[in-house]
Amino acid sequence: MPKYLMTIKYDGTAYHGWQVQKNAITVQQCVQDALESFLGFRPDVTGCSRTDSGVHAKEYCFHFESSANISEQGYVKAINTKLPDDISASDCKKVNDDFHARYSVKTKRYDYLFFDGETRNPFYSKYSWHIDKKLDEELLDKAAKEFIGKYDFSGFCSTGSSVEDTVREVFSASVKRQGDLVIFSIEADGFLYNMVRIIAGTLYFVAIGKIDINDIKDIILSKNRNKAGITAPPQGLFLSKVNY
Repeated sequence: MPKYLMTIKYDGTAYHGWQVQKNAITVQQCVQDALESFLGFRPDVTGCSRTDSGVHAKEYCFHFESSANISEQGYVKAINTKLPDDISASDCKKVNDDFHARYSVKTKRYDYLFFDGETRNPFYSKYSWHIDKKLDEELLDKAAKEFIGKYDFSGFCSTGSSVEDTVREVFSASVKRQGDLVIFSIEADGFLYNMVRIIAGTLYFVAIGKIDINDIKDIILSKNRNKAGITAPPQGLFLSKVNY
């Protein structure tokens, strides 16, 4: 049966992440509901990663199999008539049988948005973490670059993860300002459970003086979760790019 890779984007505010759950609505469930509505059967869909409750995606990829006589762009048009307004498909293409939406990924990039305006902005409240002090983006950019390299990031993983291999390679990490938004971007060959949010929380601790930038490497090497920063709230996190 032909295999397809579909790319979607979604506002994760109303969802309990990607993965199907018994008692909560998820993005995967909505995608399967939409596909079933015009295919006549419920296909298995395999995502490129698990995103947490409240986390967003500018680019999320999944694969599914279908023998329906529908063109690649026909799938995009069809599913968009069935998806809720906060989920939208942007692309679909046929892939080889050995392609896997998760295991074929080479790198992924996440962006985390801090908002440091003097007053709360309702247009950013669902899509950023409001910090009540002005952030030094140059300091945070230097701190972010301390995470570049291949390390055991077990100290930046929340409890409850069943992953045994906690070594990941970070290829780039940076912080830049756009008005009242301070954007932390990180690209790696993979990420542990809550890894980006914990790094974002560590950058916040650097910003408020609780962690010294010179201690970051030692914190990474310690593999001790208690030495890193807090887990930043989910609404500031975006899966922005998936590279195959």
